[in-house]
Amino acid sequence: MNPPNIPSMKKLVYNRIAEYGPLSKAELLSAFQITSSTLTRMLEDMVSEKLIQAASLGTSSGGRRPILYRINPDYGYIFGLEISRFSSTLGLFDMALNPKSSIRWRMDETMTPEWLVDHAARHMKSILKDHGIDSSRVMGIGIGAVGPLDRDNGIILDPLHFPASGWRNVAICRLFEEETGWKTRLENGANAALLGEIWSMRDQGAQHALYIHAGVSLRSAIMSHGRIVHGSVDTEGSVGQMIIQTDGPRLSASGNYGALEAFASIRALEKKAQSQAQAGRNLEPVLRGLTPDRIDFSALLQALESEDPFTRELFDQSAVYFGVGLANLINTFHPEIVILGGPLISRNALYFDRAIEIAKKNIFYFPKYEPLFSKGSLKEDAVITGSALEVWQSLSFQE
Repeated sequence: MNPPNIPSMKKLVYNRIAEYGPLSKAELLSAFQITSSTLTRMLEDMVSEKLIQAASLGTSSGGRRPILYRINPDYGYIFGLEISRFSSTLGLFDMALNPKSSIRWRMDETMTPEWLVDHAARHMKSILKDHGIDSSRVMGIGIGAVGPLDRDNGIILDPLHFPASGWRNVAICRLFEEETGWKTRLENGANAALLGEIWSMRDQGAQHALYIHAGVSLRSAIMSHGRIVHGSVDTEGSVGQMIIQTDGPRLSASGNYGALEAFASIRALEKKAQSQAQAGRNLEPVLRGLTPDRIDFSALLQALESEDPFTRELFDQSAVYFGVGLANLINTFHPEIVILGGPLISRNALYFDRAIEIAKKNIFYFPKYEPLFSKGSLKEDAVITGSALEVWQSLSFQE
């Protein structure tokens, strides 16, 4: 199990510089209950250890210009890895969470857990070689994966819809640690994405946030008082089981009837289009040339771009239901910011706009209360950034 993370004063000072720097000694003194001499000694030690740098001189308020401190981005490096159903992404980050390299690959029927570990480890070695970085400078690997998960023990439990076999009770952290020798941490991909996005917009100071990933399934993450909310169990995709129509259909034998995922997910769109094709509906030429079982999300996007009325109606109805579900979550958690990601959002601007329009109509207290709606700034790189951030936050320094 992961030990409790109790930051030392050095780590707190380091985190403050990382998040808000460059900072002067006076600014750090105002943030912590610490004596000037203790802080001076600590800053000198951190500069000597190359954790931080005396970056520049600040503006004078009458005396000498103060020294401004920032973290040393090249002190170490962290790998972030996203394991998803359609694709996986690997990224290398410095200590300032600046991306150095990234690579994305398709998850097909050959990508078993063992093959993925070997594939990712080979890319890690190649990336380090390209940048001339010794493996001893890698601080760890952060993994953001679809669940359900046992985060404490680093196990991917029983995810649905993986093209390859073997993705059940996978001790993914142990596999990577044995392969690379680097400490590895596991987090739910939606949680990692929210961490990454909030880090990228930390200047806004948001403490309460909601993240929804709309793709093959629906995944969510919640932040309260600046911390990710972890439930007693990790039930990945459970937000998609929110019932919005009591007599509605269900997407699979294991899902709820009338669940949100049955109306607002890639699988729901594909299933409805396929059933219409089987019923003999006259579809747009892009779809007409396909057998019903070959109508997938990519084909639907092509039809949407050609302004096919049926496909446009299909996406519009889905976005309406998504907006209703989104309003339910907003009315429950009252976030300051709502970040939407995933293929349904990123691949179709109209979907985002329509969903937000419906959500606003169903938010209690609107317009007195209205969260900020965003597609995020990191988008497809949100999970790997947040996964690397998990490792960064877990690091400890000797006093």
